[in-house]
Amino acid sequence: MNRLKIVLFAFSLLLFFSCDSEKKRPAPSVLLTEPQMVDVLMDVQIMEATISYKKNVNQKTEYLKTIGYDTLFSHYGITDSIFKENMKYYYDVEPKTLERILDSIEARLLKMKN
Repeated sequence: MNRLKIVLFAFSLLLFFSCDSEKKRPAPSVLLTEPQMVDVLMDVQIMEATISYKKNVNQKTEYLKTIGYDTLFSHYGITDSIFKENMKYYYDVEPKTLERILDSIEARLLKMKN
């Protein structure tokens, strides 16, 4: 995974969650810790890369995203709502923490590549 793909992924997430930005957003009822967010987003990145690869080799992927996210969130004991609330919170209220999270993901992906 090259740096450009990681940056594009991070930018896409930030853009997606910036649509209903509410500065001074209260913490979600279930606040994922920084290490938990790194783990979840790392798996999201791997899943999205897999789906993208399968699309590029003309394999059907319609069901993969739904099943993938359901499985991923179930593994971490969260829902898509909890994930979205946490992403919005970190983006709006804790941008420096989100930056560290994304840096950690980049470091892990580079380590995996090597």
